[in-house]
Amino acid sequence: MYLSSHKNAKEVEKDKFVLKKFGFPDGQVFFRQKGEQYKDIAERIVPNILIEDDCESIGGKKEMTITYVKLDLKKKIKSIVVKEFAGIDNLPDRIFYLLK
Repeated sequence: MYLSSHKNAKEVEKDKFVLKKFGFPDGQVFFRQKGEQYKDIAERIVPNILIEDDCESIGGKKEMTITYVKLDLKKKIKSIVVKEFAGIDNLPDRIFYLLK
């Protein structure tokens, strides 16, 4: 699953194109509907793992999704924070290792 920064289906199609172009695994792309925040999506889908950057350039932790997820749901989500603009190349390829 992927979480887009875009807010409409037309723009999300661009994200899907980029994911496919660069060989990312197939998956549903979620985006914020009117009035939603990122945490609302995370609370709705409750992913096993949430990978996001540290949002350093826009305020850090207070701008991250996991910060605002309800505590009972947050306990079910493995949060992995990567350095902003550093990408995910240093993460393991297998989900099993991400859960450790």
